[in-house]
Amino acid sequence: MMAFQEKKLPADAAIADKALNWVDARFPLTSTWKAHLSEYYAPKNFNFWYAFGSLALLVLVIQIVTGIFLVMHYKPDATLAFASVEYIMRDVPWGWLVRYMHSTGASAFFIVVYLHMVRGLLYGSYRKPRELVWLFGVGIFLCLMGEAFMGYLLPWGQMSYWGAQVIVNLFGAIPFIGPDLSLWIRGDYVVSDATLNRFFSFHVIAIPLVLIGLVVAHIIALHEVGSNNPDGIEIKEKLDAKGVPLDGVPFHPYYSVHDVMAVAVFLIVFSTVIFFGPEMGGYFLEYNNFVPADSLKTPPHIAPVWYFTPYYSILRATTSDFIIWLIGGVIAYVGLIVLKTKLSGLIKAIAVGAGVVIVGSMLIFDAKFFGVVLMGVSVMILAGLPWLDHSLVKSIRYRPSWHKYIYILFGIVFLVLGYLGVQPPTAVGTKIAQVCTFIYFGFFLLMPWWSAMGKFKPVPDRVTYQPH
Repeated sequence: MMAFQEKKLPADAAIADKALNWVDARFPLTSTWKAHLSEYYAPKNFNFWYAFGSLALLVLVIQIVTGIFLVMHYKPDATLAFASVEYIMRDVPWGWLVRYMHSTGASAFFIVVYLHMVRGLLYGSYRKPRELVWLFGVGIFLCLMGEAFMGYLLPWGQMSYWGAQVIVNLFGAIPFIGPDLSLWIRGDYVVSDATLNRFFSFHVIAIPLVLIGLVVAHIIALHEVGSNNPDGIEIKEKLDAKGVPLDGVPFHPYYSVHDVMAVAVFLIVFSTVIFFGPEMGGYFLEYNNFVPADSLKTPPHIAPVWYFTPYYSILRATTSDFIIWLIGGVIAYVGLIVLKTKLSGLIKAIAVGAGVVIVGSMLIFDAKFFGVVLMGVSVMILAGLPWLDHSLVKSIRYRPSWHKYIYILFGIVFLVLGYLGVQPPTAVGTKIAQVCTFIYFGFFLLMPWWSAMGKFKPVPDRVTYQPH
């Protein structure tokens, strides 16, 4: 073990320097500051897309702080929950502001995170050596979804109650364990006070602890391998005599100043929404959620909040007739693997076996079960991106031009699914959602082929940067 050492300072050293020296001898404060800020070298060609990671951290802080103040007055009791929210809105000084900051912050969190993920897709930020950074990010996204779902029940309004009833009942579609799993999640045979209490404990304690841990792991992993950049070039490969990347600049103060500017713009937009349209026409806060939960009166149309609706559309699109098309899709995909890949015979045999099992399951189990499966897979498939993308380059800048249209098509499909998810189901809407579902999964499952096709542009040795 190393002996305890405290740097000797001149007797006339400033009190602040002495205090910092005392802390550094017992805690790595200065070294942590240098490793993650002042001497963490980020590529000098960052653009505005790289501000959304810092904004996500800001929104997380907003949610934690406002959540603490809300918990001071909220009552996790089925007979008191709705009234306690009304008390916060009407009688607690500035309670309306805290509540709207929290509810708007939930939507802002997903907007920022979705844009952060778009940047990762565009510039290949999930590619080697950042696979673990991406996996931690997917874990954060899953935690956010769980946190948002649990928190959505807490106001105990009509949409909170019936939305939770519908989503929890979906678990009942799982063969053999479904009914018992739904009962365990609810804590009762229907959504009740027991459900509210366990959702409250998960929303306030359990999931935030996991979320904060994943955020810390995400940042540590990122700073271990270094940040990606719009060119997809590893700046650590070209160093000067001191070991400093030639195309890197210290994160602080160069990018911390940029982030302050981004935070200012974000807070202006955030405040505008809070003060002038916190419900955003019913997308951030549904009108039915201003009505107390009534187990005897079902709303005419039950839909989750907007950030869940793309996946909810996939669930609703999985009907009995759609299963036939899914079977055809599975057979075609297995055939593609067998005929058009250079995988070993064992891997191809496993693929054929998996295809037989999946097709057999589709013939045995009902469409509702596979709707739940596809909804879950539509999120989890994001974790496979580092191994699905076989492109010769990372960044969209140096890929074939037609790759951009594939990304644009995927974005349009995602938005269409999101829109259809908030609308009442119709025959035409269901057909559109089914087509979009095929395109959504095709984007990922066919990526090993299309991502490697076309004529790639030469990648420069150094990052491209225009001073400004």
